[in-house]
Amino acid sequence: MNEPSELNITRIPPLPYPTVYHPEPYDDFRGTGIPLIIDNGSTNLRFGFATSSTPRSGLNAIARFKERKQNKPLLLFGEGIDAESGAKSQTRTPWEGDVLLNFDALENALDYAFIQLGIDTPSVEHPVLMSERLASPLHSRQLTSELMFELYGVPSLAYCVDSVMSFYHNNLPTPPSPFTGNGLAVSFNSASTSIVPILNGKGVMSHAKRIPWGAVQSTEYLLKLIQLKYPTFPTRVTSSQTNWMLQNFCEFATDYPALLRQLQDPLKMRAAERIIQFPFSVPIVEEKTEEELLRIAARKREQGRKLQELAAKSRMEKLVERENELQHLLELREKRDLESKREWQTILAEEGFENDSAFDSTIKKLEANLKRARKKDAAEGDEMEEDAPTFPLIDVPDADLDEDQLKEKKKQRLMKAGFDARERARKEKEREREEREAEERRDEDERERDLEGWALKRRKEHEAIMVKIKERNRRKAALTDRKSAASQARMKNIAHLAADERVPKKRRKGNGDDMFGADDADWAIYRKINPAAGSSDEEEDLINLQMIEEKLLAFDPTFSLDLTHASLTSQRSALVNAFTPQYEEGDVEGKTRIHLNVERWRVCEAWFSPSMAGVDSAGIGEVIQNVLARFSEEDKGKLVKNVFVTGGPSQIPGLLPRLQATLRPILPPEMPLEIVKAADPSLDAWRGMADYAKTDEFSKVVVTKAQYEEWGGERIKQWWGGNWNSATSA
Repeated sequence: MNEPSELNITRIPPLPYPTVYHPEPYDDFRGTGIPLIIDNGSTNLRFGFATSSTPRSGLNAIARFKERKQNKPLLLFGEGIDAESGAKSQTRTPWEGDVLLNFDALENALDYAFIQLGIDTPSVEHPVLMSERLASPLHSRQLTSELMFELYGVPSLAYCVDSVMSFYHNNLPTPPSPFTGNGLAVSFNSASTSIVPILNGKGVMSHAKRIPWGAVQSTEYLLKLIQLKYPTFPTRVTSSQTNWMLQNFCEFATDYPALLRQLQDPLKMRAAERIIQFPFSVPIVEEKTEEELLRIAARKREQGRKLQELAAKSRMEKLVERENELQHLLELREKRDLESKREWQTILAEEGFENDSAFDSTIKKLEANLKRARKKDAAEGDEMEEDAPTFPLIDVPDADLDEDQLKEKKKQRLMKAGFDARERARKEKEREREEREAEERRDEDERERDLEGWALKRRKEHEAIMVKIKERNRRKAALTDRKSAASQARMKNIAHLAADERVPKKRRKGNGDDMFGADDADWAIYRKINPAAGSSDEEEDLINLQMIEEKLLAFDPTFSLDLTHASLTSQRSALVNAFTPQYEEGDVEGKTRIHLNVERWRVCEAWFSPSMAGVDSAGIGEVIQNVLARFSEEDKGKLVKNVFVTGGPSQIPGLLPRLQATLRPILPPEMPLEIVKAADPSLDAWRGMADYAKTDEFSKVVVTKAQYEEWGGERIKQWWGGNWNSATSA
């Protein structure tokens, strides 16, 4: 294949060294009661004091690891896990999908956060504002509250929904004005995507929706597509590498079906692809001397010559055997008119035929097979005219010959059979040449009389052969799928052969005679059960198709090269080759490349159509339509005037135009639609939480230690930025 443009090749970046963070000094915050902000994301844990401009952040994962050199147990957090290869298998996260379940991991993560913040007091003496998922299970909230109050001794605690707080930060009111923003917050999270309507500064949680598709599912989907596309890829593709591909190469398509139609052009698909080069090592090849190479080449030539001789001898023996069998059947057919009907049926039964039709069919197939075999041998006869050899021992009785002469007679009999076969092949070829010339004259006369009718007739023949070839290829492809009807029929045929009822069970157990082959149809079963078996009909169809196409190209002005079988096949091959380029054997660098083309848009399309990835859920467009349907036209206009997009995956290119193309058709033409993205989709949720924690309203929505002891860990106060399940009025 041609070397792709170097501009499209990107090498997998090496894993960065983990950053070493040192604890911050705590003296400035000791005894101040400044709220502590914890954005407990399923991918990253962000934490810091409300007065900080940016939070501390790290991967929300822990691993217990025993260091072998010093034999000490270690607890690794975030990036430190990648530094120890043995710790990766022990990695745990607090989250299982979109649900907080592993509280041992959460405790370890919070320990790390408080240590990095420099908190050295026996308890955490700061109010805490912590994020939770939309419609978080009460069990998760209860255990989290228990952890914060019982273990860390926080004075008060409040929960919020991260997408609402990101919306709050990007729509901050001017103090002292209260928050009265309107909009529709669409949050793209790691394991889900949520839609929260916000009216008059309050999140309408009763109308909020969530779909089970996020960045984690997209990463897994992309990994599965790569594994299907490259089943024998020499290097293991990890989830972190796939997530890197998702962030850097995937994008949303404004019109996905139209994009697929464009990518049907191989040139456009090649232009749209991105090539990822994985690490590889060039194998060490032992170089051979010139003498060794010549010796190996001579040995291969000698082996090839011997194989050709064996094949020619085997072919000749089979040809003689078929000639004798055909001669016997022809002699038998001559007796058909001389024998009575009953005697003839007896003869057929003795020969293994059910009726005259099976008998004639066998003769016809033998003649066709001999005809094809003679064509191959006739070329040798044309190249070298041989004199008629003599076989003096053929007619001598065996009794008059000694042992050496008997061997020579056997050899002469075989040579005579081969010579006779070549003579018949030459005569057959001459007869076919005469028939072909007569057919060409008739075809030429027909073409001169009615060119249009002749062309139409040849077009129909061409189309019929093309349909046969397509059907044959379709069957071959179906046989590779074990669940297809063709594959199941093949297994039934095999099972039928294994349980042949024509042999009685007693004879079968006693190794009785196998009756396979008594019926001529038995031999055709091999073609049905062997998907890789070649077909003489296929070869003949291709020859006939080529002859018809040559005539049409020569005499039919409406038939072009683009309509030939070779051109159509090459077009399909070009598209397949553009989708999965093939590299030459031994090209180690090319074999370790991944070509992303259709997958770049297919993965992101799953957000709008999760069913294409096997998830039984509505897409973002349908969910937003259902959410808007629950509001009046006036409120709907307020919501769609500020469709706010946040979350890490929202940074994938093309999202805003795709949302615009999805929402515009479902809204009245006169209703304005504005879609905006968060200034910093990854950190704006934490910043919004910090902004709110610095207001006087924050002290009214927290749950104190006394209220926790009275209500339990599930109960919270209901406010505009938090969940409503098990909430009491603030």
